[in-house]
Amino acid sequence: MRRKDREVTDKSELIKIIEECKVCRIAMQDRDGLYIVPMNFGYAFEEDTLILYFHSAKEGRKVDALKENPEVCIEMDCGHALITGDSACKYSYYYKSIIGNGTAVVIDDIEEKKTALSALMKHQTGREFSFDEKMVSAVAVFKIVVHQYSGKARQPNA
Repeated sequence: MRRKDREVTDKSELIKIIEECKVCRIAMQDRDGLYIVPMNFGYAFEEDTLILYFHSAKEGRKVDALKENPEVCIEMDCGHALITGDSACKYSYYYKSIIGNGTAVVIDDIEEKKTALSALMKHQTGREFSFDEKMVSAVAVFKIVVHQYSGKARQPNA
C-alpha cells in the first residue's frame, strides 16, 4: 500500500468498516471480459477468515462468471465526505474502504443457505430473520472466502 499512513491494520477497526459498509462490489472475469457488480452482503468470521455472503437470481452473467472462474476481487467503501479547499487541487474526500481477494463458492446446503441469508439480513437491517426451505430454495446463495484484504481510511483528525 502506497499510503501507509492511511492503512488500517487493527482487526477491530477493520470490522467497524465492514459493519458500516452495506454494499460490496465483486469484480470477476468471464469470457466477455471484466464484470463488476455492487451487492448487499452479510459477513462472518470463521476463525480468522472473513466470509462474505450474497444472494442473487439463480441465473445470469454473475452466476455464470462465478462458476466459470470463482476467483474474485472485492471492494467496499463508506464514510464519504467532501474535503473542500481554496483551489481544485486542495479538494479531496474522507473515506473508509476494504479491498481484497477471495474465492466464490456456491452454497447448496439448505442449512448453510439459511445461515448465510440470516447473516445478510442481520447486517443490512440489524434484525433477526428466519427462513424456511421454500424461501432459500428460491434464490442462489454464495459466499466469498476472502484470502487477503486490507483497509484504508482518511477521516477527519486522522
